[in-house]
Amino acid sequence: MIRAILFDLDGTLVHYEYDDFLKAYLDGVAKKVAHLINPQRFVKKLLKATEAMIESLDDARTNKQVFWDHFAQGLEVPLEELTPLLDDFYLRDYPKIQEIIGVAPHPAARSLMEQLIGKGYEVVIATNPVFPAVAIHERMRWGGIENLSYALVTTYENSRFCKPNIQYYAEILEELGRSPHECMMIGNNTCEDLVARDLGIKTFLVEDYLLDDGPFCREPDYRGSFEDMVNFLATEEFLKTAG
Repeated sequence: MIRAILFDLDGTLVHYEYDDFLKAYLDGVAKKVAHLINPQRFVKKLLKATEAMIESLDDARTNKQVFWDHFAQGLEVPLEELTPLLDDFYLRDYPKIQEIIGVAPHPAARSLMEQLIGKGYEVVIATNPVFPAVAIHERMRWGGIENLSYALVTTYENSRFCKPNIQYYAEILEELGRSPHECMMIGNNTCEDLVARDLGIKTFLVEDYLLDDGPFCREPDYRGSFEDMVNFLATEEFLKTAG
């Protein structure tokens, strides 16, 4: 019986082209620190440290610890000067990206979250935890799904693995105290989201902003548009699965 429903965030619950977001993000954060470090060098180090997080198999360190351990190597800029600028960027500049890339809440997203939580499901925002909580909660605000009683929101502070590492999903199961057959993963990425199926988690592929590449590409149990997904969660087929 399905007791927990895991949702990817970007391109699933919050609709926008991820490449547009990434460009606006990198341009904005590099500009913020340009007086301290060459923007191109900064972006290169940022991406390399993010790659280190994604590839990490170290279950003794959080993603945040992996990121900063890697990022600080050979930085040549005091972290005590850099980190306040990054904190200020996330508070003041990062929210402006919503307007830059034209993000508006999907009209059905918040009501879906409210209905599922109201029915007693454990709802998880299972976004790839390569960003700090402040950035992830801001993107949730863009989608109009913030400030709800989620069972878990994965961030780089509270996670030790990233998608598509199957241990990312195993860690969520451990946190929830759930077995794979009690969970469903819903996302738009055939690599990062559908790999959950390797653990026995049911999957639904949302095709509106489909990302279909990568070595971990899998076939979903179910697929369709965002509206199809909303309707599916109300069908007898799903309700029987959910018990």
